[in-house]
Amino acid sequence: MSVTLKNGYFEPMVYKAPAVSETIKTEVVCPNDTNPMGILQGGKLVQWMDIAAAVCAQTHAERICVTAKINEVQFKHPAHVGDIVTIRAKITRAFKSSMEILVQAQARKVLIGKNNLISEAFFTFVAIDENKNPCMVAPVNPVTQAEKKIYKEALQRKEHV
Repeated sequence: MSVTLKNGYFEPMVYKAPAVSETIKTEVVCPNDTNPMGILQGGKLVQWMDIAAAVCAQTHAERICVTAKINEVQFKHPAHVGDIVTIRAKITRAFKSSMEILVQAQARKVLIGKNNLISEAFFTFVAIDENKNPCMVAPVNPVTQAEKKIYKEALQRKEHV
């Protein structure tokens, strides 16, 4: 367990499981979210993903967090007017003041009930203090095998920037 200076005193830093800050955001694709073909605009989807990632990061850090980087957003399948888009954001690893968040978006056709992964990306957020300076965040304690695997891979992604 590490320590951090808080309000002039050293306090233990608590490790947090990814499930503590996992965030799920749901949207319905409306006509004003789409292009003339009725397909969800990529920029709108990235905006929704960024909001979900921000909520996840801020919940983990217990501070305001800002977007620092988005890794390769891929649009795998289209979403159309009327589809329900579910966005899941989950922290993979925390570094000193930054956090990597995996964001996955799925679209579901209401009448068919079929889900499609439409996009996924890694977002990096930085926690900031009252003076807008980066500040330390709690480390992540991966619990599941999948969380442990992606936790290790996060360091590799960070080093290959």
